[in-house]
Order: sequence, then structure tokens, then C-alpha cells
Amino acid sequence: MGSDHMQIGEVAARTELSLRTIRHYEEAGLVVPSARSQGGFRLYTERDVQRLMVIRRMKPLGFTLDQMRDLLEVTDRLDSDSPIETYERNDLLRRLREYETASQESVTRLRVQLARAEEFARTLADRIDRAVAQDR
Repeated sequence: MGSDHMQIGEVAARTELSLRTIRHYEEAGLVVPSARSQGGFRLYTERDVQRLMVIRRMKPLGFTLDQMRDLLEVTDRLDSDSPIETYERNDLLRRLREYETASQESVTRLRVQLARAEEFARTLADRIDRAVAQDR
């Protein structure tokens, strides 16, 4: 095993994803180990780790596995060394912009949810303070 390859345990630690989740993403076709060891262990590269980080960041924003797969295909194509026709590049950029817009909208919704949760937590803390003050 070369120093440029990592076993699934190291990838899990670096991405903060469980082994089960990484295997699930593999089964879904989102990430494929770059190699296998002589013993059959999955081996990943830094590029694989970066793919998993993209997936990990998309998940809390509510993206589906199909959307994750599509975005990865878009970025793979844009990052490839193969020539891209203008019409295809424009389509890829349009799709990438749609994901950026959807991400921003999800972040806004999550901020509203977080504000509501923080307000609720403050309400509970205030309630506890009042109850404790009554006991004095």
C-alpha cells in the first residue's frame, strides 16, 4: 500500500463519516475506492476524501443522493482534462449555479431553524431561572 492511499478507517476519521456511511455512498455510486489492497481492503486517495467531504457538506442541506451524484458528475467533468464544448460547459455551469442557489436557500432555512432552536433553549433556561428563584 502506497503512502498516497488510505484505508477506510483513516478516511472515516478524516471525514467524520462512519464506515457504514462510506460503504453506503460506495453502494450508491457516489465514491468508489481508487484501489484495493492485496488483502482486499478498500483504498482511497485524497481525491476520494474530497468527494466524501462534498457529500458530507451536501447532506445537511437536504440534497438527495441523486443530486449529490449529479453535482459530482458536473464537477468531475469541469475538472477533467478532456476538452469541453462551449454548449456543454455552459450547461455544466448552469447546473453548478443551480446547486449554489439551492445551497444558499438551504443555508437560509437552516439559519431560521437555528434561531428558533436558540430562542427555545433561552426560553427553557429562563424558565429554570424563574423556578430556581421561586425556591429561594
